[in-house]
Amino acid sequence: MGANDVFLLDAYSQAVTSVVDRVAPSVAAVRVAGDGTARGEGGGSGFVFTPDGYLLTNSHVARAGRPPAADRCGLRYSVALGDGTESPADWVGDDPDTDLAVLHIAAAARLSLAPASFGRSGALKRGEIAITIGNPLGFEHTVTAGIVSALGRAMRASTGRLIPDVIQTDAALNPGNSGGALVDGAGRVVGINTALAGIGLGLAVPINDAARRLISTLIRDGRVRRAVLGAAVAPRALPPAVAERLGRRGGVALVQVIEDSPAERADLLNGDLLVELDGEPIADATDLQRLMVSERIGRAVTAVVIRDGRERMRSVVLDELT
Repeated sequence: MGANDVFLLDAYSQAVTSVVDRVAPSVAAVRVAGDGTARGEGGGSGFVFTPDGYLLTNSHVARAGRPPAADRCGLRYSVALGDGTESPADWVGDDPDTDLAVLHIAAAARLSLAPASFGRSGALKRGEIAITIGNPLGFEHTVTAGIVSALGRAMRASTGRLIPDVIQTDAALNPGNSGGALVDGAGRVVGINTALAGIGLGLAVPINDAARRLISTLIRDGRVRRAVLGAAVAPRALPPAVAERLGRRGGVALVQVIEDSPAERADLLNGDLLVELDGEPIADATDLQRLMVSERIGRAVTAVVIRDGRERMRSVVLDELT
């Protein structure tokens, strides 16, 4: 190994250790105890993100693997911080559609907590350092490092809903890393580790503006309300003339309009090609999903569809997803 190689390795080591020193105090092992049955017990990772003890983790960790619609009754939480401090934690809220959950450390007022800082996943570039801190296989506060290997991935949550803009890294993940921090080279949390997709392939829910709003909503309301159109959709290519006029190639076809849904009440039909909703372009199902926010529940929005080669406009009052 040449002198230059030694210098580069030392610089890399210094970068990683600096980040770990900064972020590790905020990382916690999350333990979930059930009602005495094996099915109700589990655990994973999480990290403190406010000075008063709010902790972010995965929904599937906080629910101990129970289905999203299952009752959480009987589940109890505790956290172990990097300095050895242990404390009970209280449920705050979760969103299985994005696999995020918030807990609150019960003894926060008596502890000296070091909250992690959020970064912005949208600023990430492929090839930059990615560091994970979590509790794989029961080994608490373990550090692994690698690079951001891909951006803009999508994965399905336990509800079947797509989570967009997922971060892919080659930093080693194992069971127990779920809910832990994915950190950039500046020591900012840019993702929440959520899945091991294969050897050398880890996925993390991004910390972006949508995630920040969602986390605030969980703290305030305990859950996330979403609007619903009431139709199953599938990607479709636009007719050439329409594609040229709109400047994009795809939309979503309504393949099953549900009875007595907002879509049916607005006279939308199976086979309609949805290209715009509430003034926002719809190029794929992810675009439509992103627009189903609580602010649109009960509000009339304009849907633009292609039917028989012509653009048609329909006013749709969206329901709340239950």
